[in-house]
Amino acid sequence: MSTAPTPPGDLSLGVDVGGTNTDAVVLDPSDTVIARTKQPTTDDVTGGIRAAIAAVLADLGERRTDVRRVMMGTTHATNAIVGRRGLGRVAVLRLGAPAATGFPPLTGWPQDLRDSVLAGAAVLPGGHMVDGMPISRLDPRAVEDFLDGLDGPVDAVAVCGIFSPSFPEQEAQVEEIVRARLGRDIPVSLSQDIGAIGLLERENATVLNASLHGIARTVTDALRTVVREEGLTDAAVYFAQNDGTLMALDFAARHPVLTIGSGPANSIRGAAFLSGAQNAIVVDVGGTTSDLGVVVGGFPRESTLPREIGGVRTNFRMPDILSIGVGGGTRVDPATGRLGPDSVGHRLHTLALAFGGDTATLTDAAVHTGAALHTGRTAHTGRTAHTGRAAGTAPDWSVRVDQDTGAALEKALDRAHEWLQESVERLSHGKADQPLVVVGGGGFLVPDDLPGAAGILRPEHGDVANAVGAAMSLAGGRAQEIGTYEERDEAIAKASQVAMERAIDAGADPLRVEVVDILETPVSYSTQQTIRVSVKAAGPLARFGSRDSPTTTSP
Repeated sequence: MSTAPTPPGDLSLGVDVGGTNTDAVVLDPSDTVIARTKQPTTDDVTGGIRAAIAAVLADLGERRTDVRRVMMGTTHATNAIVGRRGLGRVAVLRLGAPAATGFPPLTGWPQDLRDSVLAGAAVLPGGHMVDGMPISRLDPRAVEDFLDGLDGPVDAVAVCGIFSPSFPEQEAQVEEIVRARLGRDIPVSLSQDIGAIGLLERENATVLNASLHGIARTVTDALRTVVREEGLTDAAVYFAQNDGTLMALDFAARHPVLTIGSGPANSIRGAAFLSGAQNAIVVDVGGTTSDLGVVVGGFPRESTLPREIGGVRTNFRMPDILSIGVGGGTRVDPATGRLGPDSVGHRLHTLALAFGGDTATLTDAAVHTGAALHTGRTAHTGRTAHTGRAAGTAPDWSVRVDQDTGAALEKALDRAHEWLQESVERLSHGKADQPLVVVGGGGFLVPDDLPGAAGILRPEHGDVANAVGAAMSLAGGRAQEIGTYEERDEAIAKASQVAMERAIDAGADPLRVEVVDILETPVSYSTQQTIRVSVKAAGPLARFGSRDSPTTTSP
């Protein structure tokens, strides 16, 4: 941790939860790091968050009252889905009959997850064709009969209509029917707010979102409690979402599935900011894995492919991330040099040989070979002068092992380097003109002469780049529209307006929000020449409103 005198003004506190460590930083108005910490991630996650926030606030002393914003990236949602813990029971309504009855809701889900989540499902009349023509008229009575016939507890409702991102009216009508029948407080997830065009994947993401409402309430309440206990009564609270932007606390409570993937997105944003590289490959080496991504124009490059979360195929926006089992806590077989596949995770500081434990890890391999001491000594340090520890350097540890174990550690480190090289080449698509920005506490595992990159950048504070990314991110929103080529301008204008409104709803300053990305894709197998327009908007956080959300409301 470190502090430095700074001019008075608003301070931003960023927190990011990893599998091994929970990092926190405080940025001053010029986005300079003035306090930082790494705390072990606890089994309940919340304990590590509490410790990290308390540590940086203690460093600030009397300036703690200047903290105006708290931003957090969390793994709660991912852990709940993967571990099948704390998920709510969801009633699923699909609007599209008679055209969408071939594959019932939750097709392809793992059986244990399906059993945990599904409270009932129905495919009812409704939905639209690609040109906006209704497949069939919405039948309110059928919706009411389905809701009345549900057997057992229902914690939330998920609604998904065919082409609803472009034609949202029917989903909104169903939401009103659900609230009138089950109560105004029942959580309702609409697919138009969650995923992109693509019925089954968007429906899956919407159901996951609905199942996470209970988890979201627990996490948001816990964060409110921590902020209140620390005396940050004037601080607005935000969650990081998976496209590298932020959302206000109340918005996050309604859309918890959007926090999945926020950790890698935070790292990419933080790496771009700290290194000054607007276009680069980023590798974030943690205690469990190395996450590689690409930064384009300062934002994470997003994947165009459906993503699986806990065995469920989804299509909501996610960074284009390649994760490999190379981390500081990755186990090494001392007899054969076999790498992984598991990791000691947040127990690295007690189990690794370098810390007096009895488990060989990649950290021990780097210490044994001297890589942990020499990596990064000659590397470029990015946008700031190297006055502290850059990502990828380590203290003067030592580890003594017998000759056979030493050879095994060297073999494992060589394999880790090969794996990293293969991953960089895969993401670069054969182009060797992009620098590699190394961040994360295990960055010393990346050699200075790794082939496939145009140079290695190790920015100062890179070992907490994920928390920096959370603290300096913009609030963002996204929207999609479908139209003919003749309606292209109208579709772009409509999608841009909706994206900016969603960014404002997520916490962006209405006067400073702007469109940052427009993607146009031809739609195949349509009777007319049709395009799909996807627009992303982002802007600095609003400086007004309540502590938990901006004063604007969703459209």
